[in-house]
Amino acid sequence: MTTRRKHKETSGSIPRMPTGIPGFDLLAMGGLSKDRMTMIEGTPGSGKAIFIAQFLAEGILQYDQPGVFVTLEEQPGDVRGAMLSLGWDVARWEAEGKWAFIDGTAADEEDVTVGEYDLGGLVAQINAAVGTIGAKRLAIDAVGALFTRFSDRARVRFELFRISRMLRTMDVTSVISSERTADYGEGGYRWGEEFVVDNVVILRNVLEAEVRRRTLEILKMRGVAHRRGEFPFVITDGSGIEVMPLSAIHLEHKSSNVRATFGNAGLDDMCDGGPFRDSTTLVSGPTGAGKTLVATEFACGAVTNGERCLFLGFEESRDQLVRNAAGWGRDFAKMESEGLLHIVCEYPESMNLEDRLIMIKGLIGSFRPHRIVLDSLTSLGRLASEKSLRDFILGLTAYIKQLQVPALFTATSEPIFGATSRITETQLTTFTDSIILLRYMEYVGVMRHGVTVLKMRGSRHDTAIREFTIDSTGLHVGEQFREPYDSTLFSSRTLAADGIGIEKSAGEHNE
Repeated sequence: MTTRRKHKETSGSIPRMPTGIPGFDLLAMGGLSKDRMTMIEGTPGSGKAIFIAQFLAEGILQYDQPGVFVTLEEQPGDVRGAMLSLGWDVARWEAEGKWAFIDGTAADEEDVTVGEYDLGGLVAQINAAVGTIGAKRLAIDAVGALFTRFSDRARVRFELFRISRMLRTMDVTSVISSERTADYGEGGYRWGEEFVVDNVVILRNVLEAEVRRRTLEILKMRGVAHRRGEFPFVITDGSGIEVMPLSAIHLEHKSSNVRATFGNAGLDDMCDGGPFRDSTTLVSGPTGAGKTLVATEFACGAVTNGERCLFLGFEESRDQLVRNAAGWGRDFAKMESEGLLHIVCEYPESMNLEDRLIMIKGLIGSFRPHRIVLDSLTSLGRLASEKSLRDFILGLTAYIKQLQVPALFTATSEPIFGATSRITETQLTTFTDSIILLRYMEYVGVMRHGVTVLKMRGSRHDTAIREFTIDSTGLHVGEQFREPYDSTLFSSRTLAADGIGIEKSAGEHNE
């Protein structure tokens, strides 16, 4: 039994088939072109085989659409084993008639004369398998192995075009994988495949700042709209590919008028009662200025109200955080034992930022915190490019805002006096709702601490530079600084150097 039929072009827009791959269909604006062929290109290790296999797996899991997998390099048994590590029981789907293999490897065809090879036999096998299980999806891995059997480039293009036309008559949407020799440039134009197929998706696995970073780009989708540009993605055990269409995120989160607390009465007073429940706060300052103390009190503010807090540390170990908190009168160990605090400490270099974002989302999903602390973004940005850091911050803040969970991030200013780090300058000032700046100030030959609220979206706040002190019970906000002090530390020139862009002189804070 076969499903061959005469293909008819439909008028109007081309219908879509959702892939089911998390994040991808948002970029493709609905999915791949139905009954058309899409080529998935990439360098070794970019995830090509996983993408096309996941296209079949998600079709079975989400849409009850059977699929055919044509393997031209690996044996079906090897594919079954690799897919099982991703949580896909292909053998069971085969037994249920939802998945069919076609072994197109060339092991028995070594004597075929190059130039005389014909794809008619392979197409007949595909047609039979599609008809047998009623397949709606087809994956071919890897088509480059097939093309090496031809010496004539024009013949390759003709055969690929013929396959594409034949597959349309079978009422299946197909994806085929092909190797690229380079992540960028004309690394995939060996056979002219890109010009024959309807859609081309490029997967990249680029070494960036000593860490591999995977990205995806829809190069073309013939006759249909799609998002343009590169978007990061990750591959995780048990789930496969997840695309993070960060720049395509819609600003649809709801806002809250409910106030949380910083866990510090002085900071709450400076911020008109505390941060909103859907807000993110950046605490910036030089080393030793009190950022981790503010983060500690913010975490304790949740626990005091019987709420849970997730504390992500990337500079100090868990034991250091517990010891330091005890020095300020906070018992982190007890809070953990009561299930109200979860501390996770790792070196930033242990994974790239895309994997880190997925990890944090998983922690949030399992622990379900009422507030989140991340200490610090400066450490996370050590080995990241500007773009990957921006994408990480955007993805995390967007996710947190959807949950309406208040969050506090810390960032380190590089010099004690003067410009802040590049994170404060270019990344967080627009993504965060509030900015609290901690600074050292020289007051009559003595170094003292100053705090000011530079920004608080949607709320009044104290614009004064106030002194604060630190003792065994925590941080205490005092009175506004008054003359005499070194005004150059908080002059309009210094604030501009901080990348904040607030043109306010120190004198404007004084009576």
